[in-house]
Amino acid sequence: MKFPRADGTVRRSHAAVVYHPAKIPLERVRAAVEMQERALGWAASRWYKTNAQDSGRAAAEQALAGDPAVIIVAGGDGTVRAVADVVHSSGIPIAPIPTGTGNLLARDLGISLGDVEGNIEAAFTGSTRAVDVGVAEFDDADGASRRHAFVVMAGIGLDAEMAEHTSSIAKKHLGWLAYVTPIARSVIVNRLFHLDYRVDQNRVRSTRAHTVIVGNCGTLTGNMLLIPGAVIDDGFLDVVMMRPKGRFGWARIGTRLTLQGIARRSRLSRRMLERAPDIHALAYVRGRQFEARFDTPHLIELDGDSFGHVTRVNVGIRPGALQVRVAR
Repeated sequence: MKFPRADGTVRRSHAAVVYHPAKIPLERVRAAVEMQERALGWAASRWYKTNAQDSGRAAAEQALAGDPAVIIVAGGDGTVRAVADVVHSSGIPIAPIPTGTGNLLARDLGISLGDVEGNIEAAFTGSTRAVDVGVAEFDDADGASRRHAFVVMAGIGLDAEMAEHTSSIAKKHLGWLAYVTPIARSVIVNRLFHLDYRVDQNRVRSTRAHTVIVGNCGTLTGNMLLIPGAVIDDGFLDVVMMRPKGRFGWARIGTRLTLQGIARRSRLSRRMLERAPDIHALAYVRGRQFEARFDTPHLIELDGDSFGHVTRVNVGIRPGALQVRVAR
């Protein structure tokens, strides 16, 4: 692909590659990128390594400044989130090369896991899909306000504790099994917190919950379907509040999540799920904006990255703001 300059010369397209150095087979990725460059006549790609301090935000900013035709993101959900935070609404597509633990965005979009060459080919020659982006504004424990985008989900409670207390080494060697210990610890303690919340411009409600998740996608780590109604390009946020009463409540949550996971593969189980009564331990709401305040600070995570303790959160949706390159 070539673009004319103002002086009459021609500028060839180039790709930018933002990569997590500890999570990707770098030489394999580089070889696949160079093969596509030669086949299509593109200029040499530009490479940007992420750093642990910002999950890849600075690398994404450098990549965007070079005006690439596509930004290839090689890493996990946290790296994809950091790049999306910078480039959404720019019109420049991103192309995930999933190499993390959850890879939840890739799973939701049907992007193959482990097919490095196929995913890189899609980055150069695939079609583009517009997906929604969530934007979370929150106040931390010191009263400072921050704003960050996410593409999968924002979590307060168990989900955030998993992000905060599960080490990268454990995730690298154990995969999603690394989350078993923090999940078990949180279930045993079963500490609920109070929150006042509002969906869109409806009245403020109060409840107690163990975990609150605002989802753009509906699947958790371990391929558990938490929010069956979540669609990544429907212009809505889907919120689930877990509020179990003791271990029996957790058993009911586990049973429902298992049924929801099976329902994706079986017509019979989908009919069973449709007829199953709602359970108090799982409360679902949907809207374009979700606001909540907490009596005490609680941890928050965005796409698996911890952002510390917050006392207030306001989450909105930007429909179709992120362009994602997928296989044709």
